[in-house]
Amino acid sequence: MAAATTTSTVRLKLLIDRKRKRVVCAEAGKDFVDFLFNILLLPVATVTRLLTKEAMVGCIGNLYQSVENLGNAYIQPTTDKESLLKPKPSPSSAANVPLLPRNIQSSTTQTFYRCREGYSSGCLSYVTNDSTYRCPSCFRTMNSFTTLVNPRKMVPAAPSPAATEGGYVIGAVTYTIMDDLTVMLSSTISSIAMLRKFNVTQFDALEEKVVDVGRSVGLEFLKASLQSKTVLTDVFLSRETRDSHASRKQAVKLEVEEIQSSDDDFKTTSAGGSKKRRAN
Repeated sequence: MAAATTTSTVRLKLLIDRKRKRVVCAEAGKDFVDFLFNILLLPVATVTRLLTKEAMVGCIGNLYQSVENLGNAYIQPTTDKESLLKPKPSPSSAANVPLLPRNIQSSTTQTFYRCREGYSSGCLSYVTNDSTYRCPSCFRTMNSFTTLVNPRKMVPAAPSPAATEGGYVIGAVTYTIMDDLTVMLSSTISSIAMLRKFNVTQFDALEEKVVDVGRSVGLEFLKASLQSKTVLTDVFLSRETRDSHASRKQAVKLEVEEIQSSDDDFKTTSAGGSKKRRAN
């Protein structure tokens, strides 16, 4: 699999129904679909850490905090709190997938560990991919590097272009993503069926908009996907509203500053004129 991508943003083309104030769908490439599918592989604890405990729906945040607060003396010696709070994702998860913090992504190869030779014959039965894990037989840390041998694996054939792309889907096609995150291949027939499904009859109310999605929006997608069935609308139209409010506040602030500046100039001029009159 190819090395992890350095892409920090991906581009989407939105189809917005301005009359009904909703995003009908989005057109995206491989990168964004890989990001969406990667959500399925994220451990619950990783999602909780990314979104913060307070932002999690339900009681998962309380479970996470309970593990944080529990003293190490009450944790089994064969386990580690970090394995619960910061579980390692699947070896294939987040590979070549942008929009997620790099510290939750795993490498494309796995490293394995075992006990050092001479501890106990029972230790030979155990192998782990966590160098901090304690051996169930001798309770020592399993930090001796070992190599996984696959005798059936012969000289590999040259990989196909699609195999070197990494991620989950091929990059030679365009994908349509619905407001509820249903993903399908883009086609004229699917587009017509989609417009019929949403009863779109006034095409002059439809607007195309191209947006660049970065990691902050990626986290909004992650949160909305757990809470809503109108993710595209919630993320993008809500951001439009927030940006509009911020712009209006900035405009009002600048207008107030200009008025105050004008008043200060007027007071300064008036004070200067009074001094001149008194001098005469």
